[in-house]
Amino acid sequence: MKILGLDSSGLVASVAVVEDDVLLGEFTVNYKKTHSQTLLPMLDELAKMIELDLDTLDAIAIAAGPGSFTGLRIGSATAKGLGLALDKPLISVPTVDALAYNLYGHRDIICPLMDARRNQTYTGLYQFEDEKMQVLCPQCVVGIDEIVAKINENNAPVVFLGDGVPVFTTYIEENCKVPYSFAPAHVNKQRAAAVAALGEEYYKAGKLESAEEHKPEYLRLSQAERERMEQHGNS
Repeated sequence: MKILGLDSSGLVASVAVVEDDVLLGEFTVNYKKTHSQTLLPMLDELAKMIELDLDTLDAIAIAAGPGSFTGLRIGSATAKGLGLALDKPLISVPTVDALAYNLYGHRDIICPLMDARRNQTYTGLYQFEDEKMQVLCPQCVVGIDEIVAKINENNAPVVFLGDGVPVFTTYIEENCKVPYSFAPAHVNKQRAAAVAALGEEYYKAGKLESAEEHKPEYLRLSQAERERMEQHGNS
């Protein structure tokens, strides 16, 4: 089984190909570029490096959200375009789940933190048992105080990762009452390899959709939509 993974849900742009639990190649960039500039060129370069015939793919796994509204739209459009052109199914992988999957097998509770602005975070809680990822708290958008309170209630060690870590470090240091750590650089941001690997598990479980069916999972309204609703409410 050969799965192409795509992730442009945050600051990182990443593409990867996984075949039967083997990572054939991955291209990840986190440096001052818009995803519309990077995603397809990265895929093209990766395909050349591993001599990939896109027609041999079984499916395309996409980090479906939450995350940056612009980034999600770019990733969704790329995945849908490839799916339609190649006649391949898509696999929608929750962004926060894929981020947690970076730490496969970790002994502690895993808490991804993506900066959702306004002191909120896209987050969830996960734990690995018997080589399977258990979802203790499904991905959601909440205040940092709410997820830290939930962690304290669990009373178990936790590891944090994601672009929200530097934003919320001070709050964590002052309010987290259980032992905690932060994931190292090579696994602390989105990686398409995790999207593809988790997508492979979804594929086996039959969690597929057509390119026409796919849409991003934003979890909340965009700022423009919120402002428009507030204006209508005031009027």
